[in-house]
Amino acid sequence: MELGELLGSGRSADVYAIDEKRVLRRYRSGIDARREAAVMEYVAGHGYPVPRVHPGGGPPSDLVMERLAGPTMLGAVFDGDLTLEAAGDGIARLLLRLHRIPARHSADPRDRVLHLDLHPDNVMLTARGPMVIDWSNAEEGGPEEDCAMSAMILAQVAADAEDERAPATRVVLGALLAGLGTAMGFGDALDRAKARRGANPTMTARELELLDAAAALVRELGLTAARRPAPPPR
Repeated sequence: MELGELLGSGRSADVYAIDEKRVLRRYRSGIDARREAAVMEYVAGHGYPVPRVHPGGGPPSDLVMERLAGPTMLGAVFDGDLTLEAAGDGIARLLLRLHRIPARHSADPRDRVLHLDLHPDNVMLTARGPMVIDWSNAEEGGPEEDCAMSAMILAQVAADAEDERAPATRVVLGALLAGLGTAMGFGDALDRAKARRGANPTMTARELELLDAAAALVRELGLTAARRPAPPPR
């Protein structure tokens, strides 16, 4: 398969253009992308907004999928096309919508499909609405695990006094917790999210230093959100 331009690079994978309708996501470490493709097809079958998966025919580390047009949610915030509050609330809505989908394999009726990396840079805003990308971390479990992880990802930026993005990210985090309508991610779930982030080999030394402060910030803002009236059902 002939690849076109490099469209983007993340911590573990690169995305290349194939043609006007398809892109290829290739893991640099050789991770098998077939599990990720199966999860995407499963949630798509339940009406969840993800790129369509295409047959690849290449190595297992390659994932061929629909090429989306539009900015990421993070890019839209930076460009002034989306408010901070709308970004946080948008992530909350996507989490709540995902957690209505039953698990693929688990026999526990409480378990759901979890993204475990849902943040504004993993949401693309298209003509069809927001589309969630990068399902490489997806697992099954309790919804609170997913909510805690999204909160911790944002909080590691919001708690960093040296990061110029911190004040804005704090607003996004507060809107996320308010949108969830509960203190999701507290207690054991937040502790597990913190441990999971700490074990992530792609974390920088600075990000690891911020784990305690990030967890404390989530608890602080979550308590404020929990005191507000519950949002209407979604």
